Amino acid sequence: MAEGKLELQVVTPERLVLAEPVDEVVLPGSEGYLGVLPGHAPLLTALGVGEVEYRVAGKRHFLAVAGGFAEVLRDRVIVLAETAERPEEIDLERAKEARQRAEAILRGNPADVEFEQAQQSFRKALIRLQVHEHRD
Repeated sequence: MAEGKLELQVVTPERLVLAEPVDEVVLPGSEGYLGVLPGHAPLLTALGVGEVEYRVAGKRHFLAVAGGFAEVLRDRVIVLAETAERPEEIDLERAKEARQRAEAILRGNPADVEFEQAQQSFRKALIRLQVHEHRD
């Protein structure tokens, strides 16, 4: 590993999404976003729904993630996510449709649906749309 770099690995149950040296990582922890630089104190955190932002040579990159855990070591960040997508992998129409479905449920009678599940679906769709905007 190059001096002043972190090895970022993002893995889902289906595949290795990313493995590369980075300068900085920002993770969507379950209680808020967490910035990680080389030499960070080791920790383990649960992940929420959000963007993983990482910087390489001054350029910012993004991934959409939902759930899982991240292990931070002094020279490595390992993200074990339930789902993770690069901007170019996101189907824009499918994300828009998911957002619309979730909005319709949230506008309806909360007694008829699992409100928390609809909120989660809405957050996932919004993050996917946000990350899609960052594509190269």
